[in-house]
Amino acid sequence: MKVKIEDRRRARIEMLPLIDIVFLLLVFFIYAMMSMAVHRGMTVALPESSTARNDKSLVMSVTVRANGSVYVDKAPVSPESLTAVLKEKAAGDEQAGAMLFADRELPYQALFRVLDQIRMAGITRISLQARAEHHP
Repeated sequence: MKVKIEDRRRARIEMLPLIDIVFLLLVFFIYAMMSMAVHRGMTVALPESSTARNDKSLVMSVTVRANGSVYVDKAPVSPESLTAVLKEKAAGDEQAGAMLFADRELPYQALFRVLDQIRMAGITRISLQARAEHHP
């Protein structure tokens, strides 16, 4: 008598395609997060730096255009009242900081006037913003 032995194969989940899909999703979310970076400054022609990085933990942005006009979080501010506006915005926050977006054509002395006013407002965490250099 002949005995039939059935060859039952169990279903398998292939891991290699699953790992590929997970890595593709990871790359997608990394690029999506990088494109959603918060930039509260006005659009200016920033100077270039090979070591530029953004400190997202700072509270407010100060933008100085080439013509000397000053903006705090995209709101125009007169250069004389910059210290008072920054003191008001940083009230109660001991760790307040400012991102300074200065146009590359801005005279050096005008940049230091703005820096002095930021310091007079009691803000010591100041980050000068720059654009990353592109090497061809």
